Amino acid sequence: MLTATVAATLDGVSAPITVAAGVALPASSTPPASSAAPTDPPPTGAACDVRYSAYVWDTYLTSSITVTNTGATTITSWALRFTLPTGQRITSHWNAVYSPVSGRVTARGLDDHVSIGPGGAIVIGSVATHTGDTSVPSSFTLNGTPCSLG
Repeated sequence: MLTATVAATLDGVSAPITVAAGVALPASSTPPASSAAPTDPPPTGAACDVRYSAYVWDTYLTSSITVTNTGATTITSWALRFTLPTGQRITSHWNAVYSPVSGRVTARGLDDHVSIGPGGAIVIGSVATHTGDTSVPSSFTLNGTPCSLG
């Protein structure tokens, strides 16, 4: 019996095979398509949604800020940045540390409020004094990404 040894590649592995005379080898075909997931561009839009509310009395206000992670991955060690209107100054706070206490403020998570899972939310807040301007901050960024306002 006449045999021939040829090199063959299957799934990226080369190996010699022996074929008996008169047996046809399959025609070569194109390699299978890669099973790797296609690379999609990163999602656009805000990775967060912010809801801001305030209760105002005399020369004080109490603010509540709900930050929702609208992205697909957990956000850790977050920094929420916003600008307080002129004349507002934070005097106390909860669930976050604010620095500085007026002007362009950065709030950072505190204790069990340092991570926000996908679809999850945290609530932070503060008490502030004001000199008449009780308007709300006009924009927020979370770790540098603009947030939508809810």
